Amino acid sequence: MRQTPYIALMIFSLIILLIDFYSYKGLKKIKLNLNSSTKKVFSILFWTIPLLIIATLFFLFTFREKADPRYAMVYFHYFSGSFLLLYIPKLLFVLFNLFDDLFHFGKYLVLKINKAKLNNSEGDKISRSTFLTRVGFVIAGIPFLSIAYGIGWGRFNFIIRKSNLYYSNLPKEFNGFKIAQISDFHLGSYAGNIDKVEEVVNLINEHNPDLIVFTGDLVNNLASEIEPYLPVLSKLKAKYGMYSILGNHDYGEYVRWSSPVKKRENIEQLIKNEEEIGFEMLMNSAAKITIGKSSISIIGVENWGLPPFPQYGNLNKALQNIDDSEFKILLSHDPTHWDAEVVSKTNIDLTLSGHTHGAQFGIEIPGWRWSPVNLRYKQWGGVYRNGKQVLNVNTGIGFIGFPGRIGMPPEVGLITLKNSNTKIIKSGFL
Repeated sequence: MRQTPYIALMIFSLIILLIDFYSYKGLKKIKLNLNSSTKKVFSILFWTIPLLIIATLFFLFTFREKADPRYAMVYFHYFSGSFLLLYIPKLLFVLFNLFDDLFHFGKYLVLKINKAKLNNSEGDKISRSTFLTRVGFVIAGIPFLSIAYGIGWGRFNFIIRKSNLYYSNLPKEFNGFKIAQISDFHLGSYAGNIDKVEEVVNLINEHNPDLIVFTGDLVNNLASEIEPYLPVLSKLKAKYGMYSILGNHDYGEYVRWSSPVKKRENIEQLIKNEEEIGFEMLMNSAAKITIGKSSISIIGVENWGLPPFPQYGNLNKALQNIDDSEFKILLSHDPTHWDAEVVSKTNIDLTLSGHTHGAQFGIEIPGWRWSPVNLRYKQWGGVYRNGKQVLNVNTGIGFIGFPGRIGMPPEVGLITLKNSNTKIIKSGFL
């Protein structure tokens, strides 16, 4: 047994118990008309939950290497969803309760310093005034309901996010060319919800795209995650074909393989599965789409990300034999690749990326969109422009880590290319 991780788990468990202790203390301040039997049942249920959370945490950690990798992430989702649903509201409630206690403690000290006499009425006022605690209890319900919605409905609230991109150098034959971009499916997280995957497929096909591109992370780790969904995904249709690249999860980097050979076999099987769906895999390579006498190039690189993410992408290799004057679309999973190797270093017109998931949490109002993931990624969701070069970051169709989406719905990007000198229209959604 490695001691350091278990010590960290014990510290984390202690923090959980402290949050519950202070939450329980705060709930006792809110006077509820409950009989003694009901209070006893409530207390038992209250303390059963943290004990179950801690026991599950130790169980998952102890047997993580023995668990079937196909289901390990599903088990973790059950844990992470339950934990966040319960403890983010509790933590918020604890903060309000702490402020309430500090307020009354400060008031008590002031009265002591002034040598004021604490009569019964004043004493009642200090002990019974639980305004902040009550406010905290009500406000804690907001993240509870939000997380519950994100897990129950938000993760499958699929939308089409439309973008019109204008280029003066786009061949006229491609004016109105529609590209459906999907990214970060993480099929292993769907836990057999084939109907949801079919809903995505139908949503894409309804818009009759000219081209479908997938920008990485079809699975969490294993090629076998695709197999239940092959018949459904094979129904995807696009007039001028479908292209795909690999994301960081597609390489199986987060699984302990018995040998390098097994890891390589997994990647090869994943590629075969994607080809069975109908995708042409672009592995530091390119393809050409021709309409009439004009053509554009679709370029795809393997994953290229800032550490700790792997850098298998080779853009120079992918650009070999590409006509420099041709309109070019690059598929690159990680948006950090755009600033690092694309902008000002190439004349690639449009780059399509994914990877960020928009943190699966955000806020969107007309004209403004925010996610905490912007602390890590300069370009994290939507359309970005640097001179004549454009990047579109798709915030993904799937989920991982947290089994939900809050204010950051799973999206299919529908990009329409137009020949024009007018400015890029900001992306919208339907």
